[in-house]
Amino acid sequence: MATRMRVNTPSAAARAANIGPRERRKRLVFGIAALVAAIIISGLLVYVHAPLVWRLPLFLLFYVGALGYFQARDKT
Repeated sequence: MATRMRVNTPSAAARAANIGPRERRKRLVFGIAALVAAIIISGLLVYVHAPLVWRLPLFLLFYVGALGYFQARDKT
């Protein structure tokens, strides 16, 4: 008969918030700053009629901003 090995995994409550309030705040501030910078830069690039190739790297700023915001919101 096969025996099951029991894996020591934390409960759902222990996994729910794996970062503290200070780190959540840091990620939130960084995410909002990245989103604001991306919006300002994209607005300027549209205003000066920059080619689409110049606007493409803004995807990274929007991604980093969203990532920081959602990590702070979900406490991960």
